[in-house]
Amino acid sequence: MVITIIFILLVLVLMGLRTVQQYQTGVVFRLGKIVGTRTPGLNLIVPFIDTLKKVDLRTITMPVQPQKIITKDNVSVDVSVVAYYKIVDPIKSIIAIENVMSAINQIAQTTVRNIVGRFQLDEILSERDSINNEIRTVLDSHTEPWGVVVSVVEIKDIELPENMQRAMAKQAEAEREKRAKVIAAEGELLASEKLAQTADIMAAHPIALQLRNLQTMAEISVEKNSTIIFPAQFMSTINDIQKFMESEHK
Repeated sequence: MVITIIFILLVLVLMGLRTVQQYQTGVVFRLGKIVGTRTPGLNLIVPFIDTLKKVDLRTITMPVQPQKIITKDNVSVDVSVVAYYKIVDPIKSIIAIENVMSAINQIAQTTVRNIVGRFQLDEILSERDSINNEIRTVLDSHTEPWGVVVSVVEIKDIELPENMQRAMAKQAEAEREKRAKVIAAEGELLASEKLAQTADIMAAHPIALQLRNLQTMAEISVEKNSTIIFPAQFMSTINDIQKFMESEHK
């Protein structure tokens, strides 16, 4: 009889053993009422009376399906978002909401549509950080009563209509062409200013022009060219020298 009782007790103990992982917390229900939590490791509950429900405390990545949104400037876009949340109060996450992940997913879809729809397309593309923070703040305020903290919300992808993509590509190309023309015009202006300064110096020192002509001829001769073009100023200088020499011989 004693052996039978010991055997029954041993079986009950084995049936009441529960293992809780390091990243989990166990919530114990006794006849439908929460009586406490269990830490990671091996725990003992009362069989047939107690129920242990494990809650994952790790940060969970939840992708939100793409949402069709009409922006403030009436452009239709598909916005994909990913949210990161963590359960910080296991008891609230069980008794305050039926399914935490499903609830966060649904409220995230609604929040993304409401917030992104208040911005123009250019603002959505250029101000992602502020939009992400606003979505996260709204989500966190909704999930706080459920014992959940939303740590990060990121806009993962923004899909534009094909005609809008072509229009934006043309706009970007026109912007690049405008910058190229402005840079070229600035280069021409700077070059003309330098040429004007050079002309003033050569006008004040005529010999400088001749030295420059000789330098140019030397550069041409390095390339072993068979043809050399003499500037008109250089030819006039040679004619003056010949006339001077002829006058001396007379």
